[in-house]
Amino acid sequence: MTAIARILGGVLAISSVLASSPAASAKSAPFDLLGPSLHVAVTHDGMTLPVQWVPNLSEGDRITIRLDRDADQDTRYRLIAGFLRGVTERPPKEWFHDAKSWKDDKGELSLIVPKGARQMVVFVMPEDGGDVNAVIDIVRKQPGTFVRATQELNQASLDRARLDAFLRELRAVEKRNPAGIASASKALTRSLSIRLDTTCLQQPVDLQAACLADNREAMLLSDSHTSQLASTLVGAPTDLALQLSATRQGGYGQYSAYIGVVRDVLRLFGAFQSSQLQYIPALMPMGDSDGKMLLNAPLSFGKPTSVMVAAMPAIEAPTPPPLRLVEPEKALCAAPDLIVPVEGAPLVYATHYAHNLALRMKAEDGSPVDIPIAADARAGGFKVQSALPLDRFAPMVTGQLVGEWGFAPFTGPNVALANPAGRNWTAGENEALVIGRDNEVTLRGGAAHCVTSVGMRTASGGIQPVKWTTHGADSLSLTLPLENGAAGDVVLMIGNKAGEAVQRVTLPALEEAARIDSISLHAGDDHAFLTGTRLDQVRKVTVAGMRFEPGQLTRVGKGDRMILNRVGDAPEDAPAAGQRVTAEVSLTAERRMQVAAIIAPPRPRVSLINLSATNAQAEQGAALALSPPEMVPQNARLTFAFRAQGGDALTGDESVEIATMDGSATTRIEAGKGYDLQDAHTAILSFNPLDSLGAVARGPLHFRLIGKDGASDWVPLATLVRVPEVSSVTCTEKQGCVLSGKRLFLIAQIAGNAAFENAVSVPDGFTADRIELPGPPPEAIFLKLRDDPNAVARIASGKGGPAPAK
Repeated sequence: MTAIARILGGVLAISSVLASSPAASAKSAPFDLLGPSLHVAVTHDGMTLPVQWVPNLSEGDRITIRLDRDADQDTRYRLIAGFLRGVTERPPKEWFHDAKSWKDDKGELSLIVPKGARQMVVFVMPEDGGDVNAVIDIVRKQPGTFVRATQELNQASLDRARLDAFLRELRAVEKRNPAGIASASKALTRSLSIRLDTTCLQQPVDLQAACLADNREAMLLSDSHTSQLASTLVGAPTDLALQLSATRQGGYGQYSAYIGVVRDVLRLFGAFQSSQLQYIPALMPMGDSDGKMLLNAPLSFGKPTSVMVAAMPAIEAPTPPPLRLVEPEKALCAAPDLIVPVEGAPLVYATHYAHNLALRMKAEDGSPVDIPIAADARAGGFKVQSALPLDRFAPMVTGQLVGEWGFAPFTGPNVALANPAGRNWTAGENEALVIGRDNEVTLRGGAAHCVTSVGMRTASGGIQPVKWTTHGADSLSLTLPLENGAAGDVVLMIGNKAGEAVQRVTLPALEEAARIDSISLHAGDDHAFLTGTRLDQVRKVTVAGMRFEPGQLTRVGKGDRMILNRVGDAPEDAPAAGQRVTAEVSLTAERRMQVAAIIAPPRPRVSLINLSATNAQAEQGAALALSPPEMVPQNARLTFAFRAQGGDALTGDESVEIATMDGSATTRIEAGKGYDLQDAHTAILSFNPLDSLGAVARGPLHFRLIGKDGASDWVPLATLVRVPEVSSVTCTEKQGCVLSGKRLFLIAQIAGNAAFENAVSVPDGFTADRIELPGPPPEAIFLKLRDDPNAVARIASGKGGPAPAK
C-alpha cells in the first residue's frame, strides 16, 4: 500500500470515528462500497448534460435515468424516482415513477420536472422482495424527512468530491515529486477549502503522507464562515462531534461529508426500517467515473430488502460560484503560463459544474477575445489553455472570468493584466551614472507587472541584485548602489515572466570630480547653500570664522545643491550684508577649494498661523470629509494666513511661492491675485491648487515669501491629495453599497469602518465608474486614497438612496 493510499484510508476514517459512538449503528460506516451504476442525464433548453455537471434542476427539465445492465448479472433492480415539493407539502402520487431496469422497453425513466417541485429523490432496490408502493407511500406520508435527506445526501456527495479531488491531486504529486507534498497541500487546501493538521507537514518529507494517512482527524472540510466550529472539531471526542452535527450549523456538513449523513441514517432510515425494507443512503459520484453509487452498507437481497436512496440536485434557481481573486489589487502578467489565482468556490475545482470557462478580454479594436481556461486546484486558480494573442491587446487590459454553471452562464471577477508583447525597457536620454554614491534611475516602456528580477553588472564584472519598485504599468524605479563602483558601463538585466530573454539596458558610469559653482549666505542665517557637482565630496566649509557642515544633498537638474548647517553660534563680528567674503571648502582626499561670495541681505522670516479649505465637491454630488486636518483635497479652495517675524513689515510688493516638496509643481501668487494683507505683519492668501499647481500635483506643500531681499525659508503648509468625483452612494440591505462617480482610480481601499476591516481594494488601472461594497450598509463609507496612505475620506452611505448633496 502506498503512502497516498493510506491517506485515502485516513479520509474514510473520518466517518469511522462516528462508528465508535454507542449511539451510532453499523450504518455509520464509511462510504467505501460500490453499488450499481446509475446514469442520469438532464436536458435543459435543448442541451443535455450528465447530472454530475448540473448543480441544480429547473421546472421543465427532462431527466433521463437508467441503470447499467451487465450481461452476466442475475439481479434485477427496480428504479423509482419521485419529486418532492417541500417539507410541508405532500407530493401527488403521479409525481412518482418506476421502471424495470432489465426491460428493453421499460428499463429507463424519462421524466419532466413538474411545476412546483423542489427536490428529487431516486430509489434503487432488487426486484425480488421489493415493494414499489411501500416506498412511495412512506415518502408521501412524511415528505419533510426525505426533503432533509436529499439535502444531506447532496451536500455529502459534494463534500466527498472535494476530499476525492484533494487526494487525487496529492496522489499525482507523490508520484512525481514526494518532496512537493507540503507545498501542494497548501495550494490544495486553499482551493478546496480543506483544513489540515499542519503538524504533519512539519515532519520529514518521507513521513508527511503517512502522517496524513494515520491521523484520521488531520483533514476536515472548512469553509470560511464555519472555521470556528471546524477548529472545535479538531481532536474533539466522538460524542462532541455528534452533538455539533445536530446543530443548525453542523447540519450543513461543511467539516465532514459524513457527520450530517450519519445523523439522518440514525433519525430517518433507522425510523423506517421494517421487516420488509431496509433503507441505505447512497452518494452520487461527482467526478469522471462509471456512475457507481457509493454505499456505506452492503446490500441485503433477503428480508428486509435493501433500498438504496440517492438524491438529485435541488430544483431551484442557479447560484453561481462566489469566486474572488486571491490578490484583487494586484495586476497579473499576461504570460504564456498565466494563472489567475481565485478562491471562495471549492466546487469549481472538485466538480464539473463550472465548464466552458474562458478569460474574456477586449482587443484594441474593441472586439472580444475569449481565451479558454481550466480550473487547477494545485495551481490555486485558472490556467490558460491556449496562446494569448498579445499583439491584439493594449499595454494594460482587463480580463473577466466567464463560463457556464450547469446550464446557466456566469461571470466571475475582473483581473487586470499587463501585456509584455513588444515592450522594451529604456532609460532617459543622456542618462549617466556617477560612481561613488547611490544613483536613482527610472526605466520606462516595459511591462512592470511582468518583471521578476533586476540585476546589475558593473565594469568590474560583478553581478548583484537590484531593488526595484513599480510605478504604474510601464515604469520601474531603481536604486543602483555604486558607492564602491568603478567607471565604465553598467548593464541592467531585467528578468520577466513572459518567457522572453532577459532584457539589457546599458548605462555609462562616470567618475566625477567635485566642482563648486557658488555659495549663498544671508546675514543672520544659520545655514548656507552650496551649488556644484559631486558635492558628496564636501566635508566642511569655513566662512569668516564660521564653520559649516554638510547637510541635505539633492540633485537639481544635472548638478547638486547642498544645505550647509552652521556649527555653534555666530561670532560677534559676523559679516554684514553686502560684505565680500571667501569661503574655504574642504573636500575628501585632503583637497581644498576657495569660493568668493557676497553676504546677502537678511531674508524675510514668516510663520503659518491658520489654514482652511473649502471643498468644491460639496456643492454637487456626495460630500467628502477628509482627514487628518492637514490633508486638503486638490479641488478645494485653500486659504491660509502667515505672519512676518522679527519685526519685518509686509508691504504688498512681495509674492508668495507655493510648491510641492519635490519641486515638481510650483506657483507664485502676487498681491491682488490671491495675496492680501490684514495689516503690516499678517497676510492672507487664497488659491485653488488644481488650477495653480496642475492636475497631477499631490503630496506635501510648502510656501515661502519672496521679497526684495530674497526668499524666506520654506514653511510646511499642508498635504495635497487628489480625490475622486463621487456623484452618488446607493445602499440596500440586500446588495450592500454602490459608489458611483469619476476618477475612482484615486481610491486605494473602500470600507464601511474607519479601521478598514474587510476593506475592498481597488486594483491598479481601475477604469470603471462604480465600486461595490458588499455587506450591510454602514453609517458612513471610508475611502483610503492612493496619494497618501494616511489620507482618509469619509462619506455618508445614503442607506438606500443617493447621499444628499451639501
